[in-house]
Amino acid sequence: MGAEITQLEPKIVWEYFHEITKYPRPSKKEEKIVAYVEQLAKDLNLEMQKDTLGNIVIRKPATPGYENKKGFCIQAHLDMVCEKNRDVEFDFDNDSIQTWIDNGWVKAKGTTLGADNGMGVAMGMAILTAPNLQHSDYELLLTLDEETGLTGAIQLGRDLLKTSDILINLDTEDDHTFSIGCAGGINTLGNYKYESEAVPSGYVSYELGIKGLMGGHSGVEIHEERGAATKFITRLLYELQKKYDVRVSSIDSGSKHNAIPREAFAKVAINPSQVNDVLAFVKEHNEIIQKEYKTKEKNLIAFAEKIDSVDRVMTKAFQTNLLNSFYAMPHGIIRWSPDIKGLVQTSTNFAVIETTNDSIKVLTSQRSSVESEKMHLANQIKAVIELGGGSVIQNDGYPSWEPNMDSAILNTAKDVHTKIFGFEPVIEAIHAGLECGLIGERYPHLDMLSFGPTIKEPHTPDEKVEIKTVENSWNLLLGIIENLPSK
Repeated sequence: MGAEITQLEPKIVWEYFHEITKYPRPSKKEEKIVAYVEQLAKDLNLEMQKDTLGNIVIRKPATPGYENKKGFCIQAHLDMVCEKNRDVEFDFDNDSIQTWIDNGWVKAKGTTLGADNGMGVAMGMAILTAPNLQHSDYELLLTLDEETGLTGAIQLGRDLLKTSDILINLDTEDDHTFSIGCAGGINTLGNYKYESEAVPSGYVSYELGIKGLMGGHSGVEIHEERGAATKFITRLLYELQKKYDVRVSSIDSGSKHNAIPREAFAKVAINPSQVNDVLAFVKEHNEIIQKEYKTKEKNLIAFAEKIDSVDRVMTKAFQTNLLNSFYAMPHGIIRWSPDIKGLVQTSTNFAVIETTNDSIKVLTSQRSSVESEKMHLANQIKAVIELGGGSVIQNDGYPSWEPNMDSAILNTAKDVHTKIFGFEPVIEAIHAGLECGLIGERYPHLDMLSFGPTIKEPHTPDEKVEIKTVENSWNLLLGIIENLPSK
């Protein structure tokens, strides 16, 4: 299944992408795709090097006569976001992605496709074997664990890139668009020690849920102000708690720091004398939020379903403090850029709520192109968690990539794009995080640019890549490589 994509053009790219879909590659579990990459380098008799973390570079010497042109690196990340709907049976640790073609797009059957960033990986591999391509010294850099916090780029070895003067990142997701800057980010994690007691006698258990949301990438789609399931489930529980005797047992929503959560579920115990009132309230609440989001979230549903009895509930004090904290938790756009029209400057994603045996854990992700605003927002969220009784861990984060309008590779790429397509590309900075800022810290001499084919709904089971734009990006990439300046 899925082999039909190998008949698409450019075949060399789609053949590599089809191969990539066969290898499971969740973040932090990339060993199977790494083994494939290692075997590919061996089969092509090309030099390969890995750093301590496992990031890989494959080197291909310049075509005779092109030794004096600037060396270049194509960079992409090997891991993918693994998301599926609750009713889909799929094992991301072992199963192959099942692709299919739908009206000009390639999609996956019920899961994320992994075009982010598998399409960039495929193009980088295709350059290794592209027939008749004249090129300077080439390094293919494939990083690990980008999707859970750019770990590969953060720990990138300082001796991996030896011949490159230029880096082309293939992780941007709009055709005819060059990215020359991106936001920095940081994750703020909260841990609330679970305080439990026995379920009151006679109470009836239900699962309350939110589903049908669009979700999406918390950098790419945050400006669309889509709903976050974490906020919807919190709102429902907060309002129920004020009116009725509803005791919460668990709350779970989301799974990735950079994915806007699409579904949320809470198990509760309800005073039996109030069950009908609670169910009526959930129905009324469903109508309210559907009206509020009717133009944005057309499939949004809030529901209640009877379940077997839960085995514990939160103490009243803990439940109140937790819901107050979640209710106050910011989500979405915090500030638009005052300098670049239409660019989100600062945002936060209330990404994950997870109930474990002894705690309630939350994961939030802050982004900003202004370092001071990023840290101010992260500290605000830290305060919200601590006011609710939780403890906080913040990672080191990653820096922004500052735009350079005088970039030589940008000017070369603009000229190539105009010659091929007859018009100039869009040039932008993006709110999503790219690895360029971190790579630039380790290799400050690099002149960097990012582009790629059109990918919609990344980080969701609706992820898709537009077929014609893959060929556009491939032709653009070839044109840039063939027109790189001399050293």
